[in-house]
Amino acid sequence: MKLIVGLGNPGSKYRGTKHNIGFITLDEIAFQEKVTFNKHQFEADIAEFFINGEKIILAKPQTFMNESGRSVRPLMTYYNISEEDLLVIYDDLDLPIGRIRLRQKGSAGGHNGIKSLISHLGTQEFNRIKVGIDRPRSGQEVVTYVLSTFPKNTHEDMLKAVQDSAEAANYWASGHDFVNTMNHYNSKK
Repeated sequence: MKLIVGLGNPGSKYRGTKHNIGFITLDEIAFQEKVTFNKHQFEADIAEFFINGEKIILAKPQTFMNESGRSVRPLMTYYNISEEDLLVIYDDLDLPIGRIRLRQKGSAGGHNGIKSLISHLGTQEFNRIKVGIDRPRSGQEVVTYVLSTFPKNTHEDMLKAVQDSAEAANYWASGHDFVNTMNHYNSKK
């Protein structure tokens, strides 16, 4: 069993914002797999499907970004999911829009959702897909920037990153180890 978590903030106010790229990516995976988020467990909206006989759980924590770990840890405990079988998808200011980067471990890098996960999981070692949202322009506050929607002229690049992330998540979920998945998708430009 594998758990794929997309980070974001709940509610229509945040729909489509840069900070919600994790939710957007999970919606894309659910669309491709023809499943819906029809369950609510441990403060998360859940969708489930199978790949090659293995159950895949998609989870969108509804705790707000800064408390994501409060939802993810109980889900992992309930379903007996190890850190190796967890994949977290979230926004990254250090990557341009349209780019993704896969990592097995690392610090939070200032991302409050990842800080919460590290705190609740007690480790920095879990699989991640970082989706580029670029940096704010000079003088623009980071909070205002991440809670804004993508400019129209970046939609094509953003959608490409979402599709690449969904493809990488499915590749990993279909039985490839994460190192193989990283090597495959980090080499794509």
